[in-house]
Amino acid sequence: MNVCRAPKNEQELQQYFQLRWQILRQPWQQLIGSEQDEHEQQAIHRCIFDQEHQIIAVGRLHKTDQYHAHIRYMAVSTHMQGQGLGEQLLLSLELEATKQGVKQVFLNARESATSFYQRLGYQQGEFSHLLYDDIKHFSMSKTLKLSDKINVDAVQELKNTWHQTIPASKAMGIDITHYDGTSLVATCDLLFNKNLHNTMFAGSIYTLATLTGWGWVHMQLVDKQLQGSIVLADANIRYHSPLKGSAHAMTEASLCQGELNILSKNKKAKLKVTVNIYCGDVIAATFSGLYFVIP
Repeated sequence: MNVCRAPKNEQELQQYFQLRWQILRQPWQQLIGSEQDEHEQQAIHRCIFDQEHQIIAVGRLHKTDQYHAHIRYMAVSTHMQGQGLGEQLLLSLELEATKQGVKQVFLNARESATSFYQRLGYQQGEFSHLLYDDIKHFSMSKTLKLSDKINVDAVQELKNTWHQTIPASKAMGIDITHYDGTSLVATCDLLFNKNLHNTMFAGSIYTLATLTGWGWVHMQLVDKQLQGSIVLADANIRYHSPLKGSAHAMTEASLCQGELNILSKNKKAKLKVTVNIYCGDVIAATFSGLYFVIP
């Protein structure tokens, strides 16, 4: 059975780039390395593995700002084309884009591929560019639908609470982009939160992580129809690498410990929440917070 996911190690990443080069660059006598650009470390990479763990399709999503993204480098092995792998790959990238709050995706499609993208809901625009003097590209775009799993009213209420009581959260553009009961994703406006090194300000990373953890506890209370005042009692964060691209914070049930049901007995609840801050597929920082919920 084929599996679609991100490359997990350097070996898989090199195999990923190799297929990209073989399909998109080698036929036009382009050098190895021409298949990569400056956004690789900030992007979402997806590839499809066959049963022998060989990569047979690749694609990339790169956020251009908080709510827009560009899809590039879609390629399927020559011997596997026509089997639906391109559609599977594209839908996987769109799903990740939706979780990260992307409202519209753009791409430049080769003339021979425009019908494929149109079939999957993309609108064709104007002529974009000519690659290697003979490959016409056309701009295409698609508006993504909000996940039907998200509790829109509860999420909006939470964002309103943040923006009214914590003005910095509004200035940072913090937004909850995905919540399905088992995971929560939040984003912020990168341009506002950049430092002099053109990377994300450490204080903004900490704030995004803190509120993501706080938001997770709040949404769990909503789901369980419980009430309480949430207080951050202790926290620490580890910065792994500079965050140069658009960030998203994620936590999920497997990263959290504690029990909220004791609130119904008028007892204080304690929850330990781990939040990962991502730049593309890479974890740039890890936050651990201890939250008290006071009945």
